[in-house]
Amino acid sequence: MRITPATLLKIARDTVMLRERQYPDLLAVYLHGSVLEEKPLLGGTTDIDLFFVHINEVEERREIERLTDEVHLDISHHSRSEYRRTLEMRLHPWLGPTIFSAKILYDPQHFMDLVQANVRGQFDRPDYVLERARGQAEHARQMWFTMNNLSSEPDLDSVDLYLRAVEHVANAVTSLSGAPLTERRFTLNFAARAEAIGKGGLYPGLLGLLGGANVDTDILTSWLEPWQAAYEAVPPEETPPRLHPDRQNYYRQAFEAIIGSGQPLDVLWPMLRTWCRSVSLLPVEAPETEVWRGVLQYLGLLGSGFKERVTALDAYLDMVEETLDEWGRSSGAEYELDLM
Repeated sequence: MRITPATLLKIARDTVMLRERQYPDLLAVYLHGSVLEEKPLLGGTTDIDLFFVHINEVEERREIERLTDEVHLDISHHSRSEYRRTLEMRLHPWLGPTIFSAKILYDPQHFMDLVQANVRGQFDRPDYVLERARGQAEHARQMWFTMNNLSSEPDLDSVDLYLRAVEHVANAVTSLSGAPLTERRFTLNFAARAEAIGKGGLYPGLLGLLGGANVDTDILTSWLEPWQAAYEAVPPEETPPRLHPDRQNYYRQAFEAIIGSGQPLDVLWPMLRTWCRSVSLLPVEAPETEVWRGVLQYLGLLGSGFKERVTALDAYLDMVEETLDEWGRSSGAEYELDLM
């Protein structure tokens, strides 16, 4: 099957037509994600991100549906009540940028037209941009405080918290020039986004936070099989949509493509993040968990190296916070915030 942006958009539209009959309370549907980009494929695979807005409250929040080995649907279900305060969505670090750039596919009552118009209004005003970015940085700083005050040896939950803090601090940077980064392309796209604000040095710093100095192409390749073993070991009844079996190929082929590129370290984020989520659903005595511990030890993300990583995160956060302050002054955002 030849996959093009036009093919993917047709699939999205056809899906909406079919689901319209399934959901009598369907209010609107919009499309977001890589399908709207010029090159939606990574490693020959992609997903189609659809958001269904319902009149009533919803129970099923997210579903995955396989179409082919290369393409799957990733459908999020929201209720109308979640879109009540549309002007405040401008400041939401995730939903705001999503709605801003979304393509509306179904909207007979023009509900999403109004929501999107309100979100887009002054969305790029410097003080709004800065507030979205600072929200991300503040989340990271709070997580750092928790890790810095650990009274016990770090465990796998500590590593999960560390990775979430890294995600927030990186997206504080990217929020100054666009939407937060998606999982597979996180480190892949971070360099350009850091360069966009004149802070290209933040990219090698991000790789350092993930233990990039300790790995090379051969090591990353050797981790593909144990990563997959952990992914497949998650009990079916506990598998969240993010780790759905039909998404394994979506990740694996992307990892192989990134490792085979000129920037193999860009695989670190998506591999570590999905590996961490898989292991969090396994017994502590599972062999896959023990392998994961060994990987973390090697990267300096567990054991004696963890404290050094937390110290490095503090320094990185300082740089990002200074970057936000500089951007606020140069853009006039600080002045606008003082007037509010």
